Amino acid sequence: MWHIIVNIFPYAVALAMPLLITSLGGLYSERSGVVNIGLEGLMVVGGFASAVCAVSLYPTMGSGAVWVSLLVAMVIGAVFSLLHAFASVSLNANQVISGTAINMIAGAVTVFLARTFTGSGYIQLTQGMPRFNVPLLSDIPVIGPLFFLQTYGTTWLILLLLALGTFVLYKTAFGLRLRACGEHPHAADAAGISVHKVRYVAVMISGALAGLGGATILVTYSGEFNGSVAGMGFLALAALIFGQWKPMGILGATFFFGFAATLANASQAEPSLQVIPEVILKVFPYVVTLLALIFFSKTTQAPRAAGEPFEKGKR
Repeated sequence: MWHIIVNIFPYAVALAMPLLITSLGGLYSERSGVVNIGLEGLMVVGGFASAVCAVSLYPTMGSGAVWVSLLVAMVIGAVFSLLHAFASVSLNANQVISGTAINMIAGAVTVFLARTFTGSGYIQLTQGMPRFNVPLLSDIPVIGPLFFLQTYGTTWLILLLLALGTFVLYKTAFGLRLRACGEHPHAADAAGISVHKVRYVAVMISGALAGLGGATILVTYSGEFNGSVAGMGFLALAALIFGQWKPMGILGATFFFGFAATLANASQAEPSLQVIPEVILKVFPYVVTLLALIFFSKTTQAPRAAGEPFEKGKR
């Protein structure tokens, strides 16, 4: 059993990282009071931007093009999220409908542009991000083989962003204002906080992190843009709810989803797992999420103003 865990754990971590950073983006948006159903579309946009950038810059920059493409994906994701911010914050539109529109627009526009760029709806990376073993730490018994063998640079980047995001959310004045706008926006407005500005910034952060999530999928285990991220954005939303809108909660939820999904994918290659039907392993994380929502719904508290448009002067 141990050798199975050691073999699949690096792949589980690689699968969990895009979910984690996208869930963190959703956390910032919803903590400010804006529900962002459009995470899926923002991941697609980030993946497309990363693919175009990496392919275009590879002849001159080599392996460094991958890292530049991650930054470009974050910028494009933040810019594209302004559509959702404008509709939800400035126009007071229904946030669920706006997010759904983002998902539809992102898939259509990126596939069209990919066909313009390559002649087909696909963009194949010349070179993705290589795996590496962390010196010294990979030799630690038990922990070393699980966390420090065959790892990606994006894994440590995303964990660093998680730590930074947690600090900003709970230990800075901006984080306090953001959480106030998601809980009591009118009280925040009365205290002199620009609710609209905070929500705009939060949605842009959400777009940047979701774009990074889509790019991470591309440069690590996918290697090809095809106009889809296979529902990872919706899975990130489920992890956000499962994690009860807390950074450490979504860390645990995304690792659980990543491990469960990898276990399902590896079940046909491991004889000891073939006794369990593959469909059971694939639906297991979703069933657990539904059960968790049922049993812990009374203690699970979303931000009070999430999904509610803010109208200044109205109580």
